[in-house]
Amino acid sequence: MRVMVFVKATEDSEKGLFPTAETAAMFEAMGKFNEELVNAGIMLAGDGLKPSSQGKRIAFDGPGRTVIDGPFAETRELVAGYWLWEVKDMDEAVAWVKRCPNPMMGPSEIEIRPLYEMADFESLTPRR
Repeated sequence: MRVMVFVKATEDSEKGLFPTAETAAMFEAMGKFNEELVNAGIMLAGDGLKPSSQGKRIAFDGPGRTVIDGPFAETRELVAGYWLWEVKDMDEAVAWVKRCPNPMMGPSEIEIRPLYEMADFESLTPRR
């Protein structure tokens, strides 16, 4: 099963703070963790995201489109980074996240969401 693993944003990540000597150990630990994921065949993709102040949202309302410039409110609902993993089940994904170094300097959260697979849509296909 494939899962998207979201590293939730914090006030610091939304400020776009770059690594310092103080955070170097955290980045090194995360690099080692990513290497473990790759070596285990778990990680398909992953990256960090720039702050929402550098992003855009497009709101859809029927045929209308409205562009909304960042930054966006509710920092705790934003994503600072992601991984795309291939795991056998949600329990394996949870086990890997529990091994992850804290991705932020302070309290943080990681969210795991399964992706839809073709098998999920087979029951929706009309039968003849």
